[in-house]
Amino acid sequence: MQITVELFGIPRSRAGLAKTSACGENLGDVLLDLAEKLPQLGAACIDGRSLRPGFVAALSGARFVTSPETPIRPNDTVLLLSLDAGG
Repeated sequence: MQITVELFGIPRSRAGLAKTSACGENLGDVLLDLAEKLPQLGAACIDGRSLRPGFVAALSGARFVTSPETPIRPNDTVLLLSLDAGG
């Protein structure tokens, strides 16, 4: 399933864009897809199917997650941010 991914802080800087899309049934699948589409983002923020230390994902702005097995539902938006993005 294709979902919207919003990028903040370092992820936005490395990807060179604020919003993209990715495919996956869980967070790990989405991260793999992002790393393939955006290699600079993958090198800085993603390690296989997981986020590197210092990065976190939020599902639809409702909860922070890091587990690659976290399911993604239709209409979810994944927000990918560095822990320092909030200031």
